[in-house]
Amino acid sequence: MAKNLLVFASVFALLGLSLFTKNSRVNVEAQNSSHDPTWWSKYEFIRDNGGDAAPLTTSSIAVSGNVDVSNECGPQSETFIAINQNKPKILAGGSNEIFRLPMRGYYTTNGGSSWGGVDLPLPPPKGNGIDFGSDPSLAFDTQGSVFYSYIVVFFGNGNGVNGSQMAVAKSTDGGKTYPGVTYFSFENGTNHFNDKPMITTDTNATSPFRDNIYVAWDAAAGGSVGGGVRFGTSVDHGANFSVTRIDDPSGPGRAIGASPSVGPNGEVYVAWNDYVANAIVFNSSFDGGQSWGVPRTISTKTLPFDIAIPAESFRGALVYPSLDVDRSNGAHRGRIYCSWMDSTSTNVTDIFLSYSDNNGVTWSSPIHVPDQFGFKVDRFNHWMSVDPKNGNVTVAFYDTRNDTTGFRYETDYYLAESTDGGLSFSDSDVRVSTVSSNEHDCGAVFPCDGINYGNQQGDYEGLVTFNGVSYPIWTDSRRQLVSSSGCRRPLLMEEVFTAAVR
Repeated sequence: MAKNLLVFASVFALLGLSLFTKNSRVNVEAQNSSHDPTWWSKYEFIRDNGGDAAPLTTSSIAVSGNVDVSNECGPQSETFIAINQNKPKILAGGSNEIFRLPMRGYYTTNGGSSWGGVDLPLPPPKGNGIDFGSDPSLAFDTQGSVFYSYIVVFFGNGNGVNGSQMAVAKSTDGGKTYPGVTYFSFENGTNHFNDKPMITTDTNATSPFRDNIYVAWDAAAGGSVGGGVRFGTSVDHGANFSVTRIDDPSGPGRAIGASPSVGPNGEVYVAWNDYVANAIVFNSSFDGGQSWGVPRTISTKTLPFDIAIPAESFRGALVYPSLDVDRSNGAHRGRIYCSWMDSTSTNVTDIFLSYSDNNGVTWSSPIHVPDQFGFKVDRFNHWMSVDPKNGNVTVAFYDTRNDTTGFRYETDYYLAESTDGGLSFSDSDVRVSTVSSNEHDCGAVFPCDGINYGNQQGDYEGLVTFNGVSYPIWTDSRRQLVSSSGCRRPLLMEEVFTAAVR
């Protein structure tokens, strides 16, 4: 009976939801016929409603064997996590704030048992406009500094988006404070939009480029032609960045989700989703990001950009790669791994993985990562991490196998591990989330005030693995209707969760 009422209510709620979903986006000059940048839903919300005030000091709370890192009023989504390999009890994380302007940072000194929170800096707005942050990514260097990359979006004065630029903030206290930030690669509102930065550092002891900082992102949306995949390099601990384009400069330049990683000898690798070619594409540099080779295809795929699966039907699950390299002293040292989401012949989404042993020249045939079932299960918002101590490959992802609604609305966060160099994954994925989430309805109530439909889980989640311990971080909505204060909708809504998995 509840399911029938849910379907009936859904029909009459769709018009109201158009205020909160990406289907309500208004075209601006810089978009042309390309996809909107993935921060567009937050832009629309802030444009129409303004930003909420900064919260009081927040601290995490243990919830049913997991940790609610954010524990803050209003929605947070899109998460990332990094570890200080010299002091592995120190980790730092980040997420988007949907009702507020700045990015949110998180920090722990006890291996993730408890966390604090901090806002990231924003530059002054242009004119009397507004600016906000989006798309978190973090990495530690060998000196214990953590670098947090994000996008800054400027808008206001009735002119729509005035521009976007890259930001990399630096913390020397494990992510507790970010007193310094470098802004670069500004693009105005009639040109390309910067989107989806990912950051990494060279932590190899013998690399000639040790402690270089690398950021990859796309400038695909906007402009008469795509701006392609951009790559920033810092050789002075984040004070300055030089920028180049690393995809085919004569190609259409329509890409999303660039993912950088560093090999054991300082090799620099980047993978991205070329949604015009409908392929996961790769490039490499062997001189610290100064020059690049010819892009190569890791794999073709079925889904070009995103797909509105039931569990993320309003925002849509994004197609992007996650790239990492075996930097251990094991048998597969130097092997490059790439994972991504695609659809299957049974019309569900799954996570796939390929590897390369020759610096990305050729790649293995893709394999399924998660457990396989005889019923329909969707997987999405994955991330991958290769343990630099033992070389094991771990992939984290949302999974609907435990759904009780009959519509694949409910998700849990899972881990899959390979101990044989990506040849196979164990037949027993590890369930990390102890309670399922539902980003479609709240106990058959649809629409639900506890769900931010425009962003839902966001586009990606994070994972880092070190010395046999995995630290996934994800967007979780089990506490979506818990009362809170300090924001326009006094509920916790989407929260940032984590766990330590041994």
